[in-house]
Amino acid sequence: MSTKGLLTTTRYTVAILITLLMFFPMYWLLITSLKSPDELKAAIPTFWPERLAWENYSDAFRAAPFGRYALNTLIQTVGIVFLQLNISLLAAYAFAKGNFWGRDKWFFFVIAALIVPDQVTFVPVYVMMAKLGWLNTFLALIIPNGVSAYSIFLLRQTFKSLNNDVLEAARVDGSNRFHIIYRILVPMAMPTVVTVIILKFIGSWNSYFWPLIMTNTNDMRVLTVGIAMLKNSVGGSEMLNWHLLMAGSVIVIAPIVILFVFAQKYIVSAMSHSTFK
Repeated sequence: MSTKGLLTTTRYTVAILITLLMFFPMYWLLITSLKSPDELKAAIPTFWPERLAWENYSDAFRAAPFGRYALNTLIQTVGIVFLQLNISLLAAYAFAKGNFWGRDKWFFFVIAALIVPDQVTFVPVYVMMAKLGWLNTFLALIIPNGVSAYSIFLLRQTFKSLNNDVLEAARVDGSNRFHIIYRILVPMAMPTVVTVIILKFIGSWNSYFWPLIMTNTNDMRVLTVGIAMLKNSVGGSEMLNWHLLMAGSVIVIAPIVILFVFAQKYIVSAMSHSTFK
């Protein structure tokens, strides 16, 4: 085998090993959700269930109100995605095509917000939500997450790459800013818009910390918080409930895995065009 062929084989081998390593936790989650409680107690773990225990999923639904959790998660996710997308579109248009004092400096502060974790600001935001009487409501779950610096950055980079002649022609025809943004820029930047929707959908669907501190009743819990309750829902022992925890986790991640598989081409396209300019 030539040196070039050896290098190619090595690259493919390393890539396959890394891929298997990354997918192994997902595989382990799936097979654990299909194992019986007795099999999970075995000293030597098995890499395939002796019997596919599909009843784990129905038991998980009976152990917790997953229907209510799913509805709450969907309302929270759709609300956040809708709010973030519209605010990001308006902000990105201003930073990309607007002409106002300190535009680049203001954008720098927006980018700087990316390095601030939620845990730093949650105390003052929590106090604010409490004073507004919004705790344990969808307003507390949605409004504080209505702005995303990363979404503004992605859309701004895409808008900057679009030709200004089209926008000038639209202005000459009498189009206002909202018409330019939603009827002209959005169709032209559709891969990035779809990417923002997908990323925000995944992030909101998987969020745990914020729903945990903003809700305190079972009818306002979301899926990620509800799964934690499965630990002690049957038998009072965490070991006995691992099969329910894994089944609940599969139920939570299934929608976003399907969404990502069907929309991954948009994400790759948007990421490849989102560079600092």
